Amino acid sequence: MDADKDSQTLEERIRQELADSVDEELEQELGDDMLTRLPGQVGDLGQADGIDRKRYFTELLRLQRELIKLQDWVVAQRLKLVVLFEGRDAAGKGGVIKRVTQRLNPRICRTVALPAPSERERTQWYFQRYVAHLPGAGEIVLFDRSWYNRAGVERVMGFCNAADVEEFFRTVPEFERMLVRSGIILVKYWFSITDSEQNLRFLMRIHDPMKQWKLSPMDLESRRRWEEYTKAKEEMLARTHIPEAPWWVVEGNNKRRARLNCIHHLLQQVPYGDVDHQPVVLPERQHKPDYVRTPVPETMYVPTVY
Repeated sequence: MDADKDSQTLEERIRQELADSVDEELEQELGDDMLTRLPGQVGDLGQADGIDRKRYFTELLRLQRELIKLQDWVVAQRLKLVVLFEGRDAAGKGGVIKRVTQRLNPRICRTVALPAPSERERTQWYFQRYVAHLPGAGEIVLFDRSWYNRAGVERVMGFCNAADVEEFFRTVPEFERMLVRSGIILVKYWFSITDSEQNLRFLMRIHDPMKQWKLSPMDLESRRRWEEYTKAKEEMLARTHIPEAPWWVVEGNNKRRARLNCIHHLLQQVPYGDVDHQPVVLPERQHKPDYVRTPVPETMYVPTVY
């Protein structure tokens, strides 16, 4: 009986994962006008997690409108906002980052996802390559993993020694205090998921050709070392949770709730208001009687296959 129940639960979770993949594409095109025309049945799929799709879309759009207001405020007040997204592999960091940036100006809000350090970078001060990506006035920077790599993947995988880790823990609180004193607003999120949830998400990626690129050999090894990562995470949170830059834990087992909760919380971290904008007026097109359009050769056109 328990086996049948477990099987049904797994099938439901897989169904929700597939629905979420479809929703990702729908979100790109979604607007208020389209939202009002969605049929009532759109909420039926994926309602087992307690939040139906129509409500999810409605809240996501509302929060994204607020993010645009926040973006305008950051520019108008010349603020500098840094948000760190940390967590286990497949915890949902990328999904939240995608929803934050989805409708924002990429010249104002940018994502930093650094690769493994080069040989030269390994000889630099540890924080140096991250400092280069910090924002100027009127900018928002989202770190998809950050300097906390040293307390997590580097430590667990043996890419640094115990002395390096201890120096990191000694330095990072003062480094972050310096950032805050310089005027940077620093927000740190840890995305938390269960052992079984990560296992399911990894299996989904393995069997989905569209998502296999998300799985690296390092990700697979991290799965094997779950308990080592847990110990590293616990020490990291305990030693780097400071008043000037506290950690905020996002419950990530439910992707939709995690996205909405994280964005909602982020909006509370920066007091913002409406920014007045000049009305946008489309200018009249100029017409010059001596202008003759040069024809484009047919060979330059992309073939009309569809």
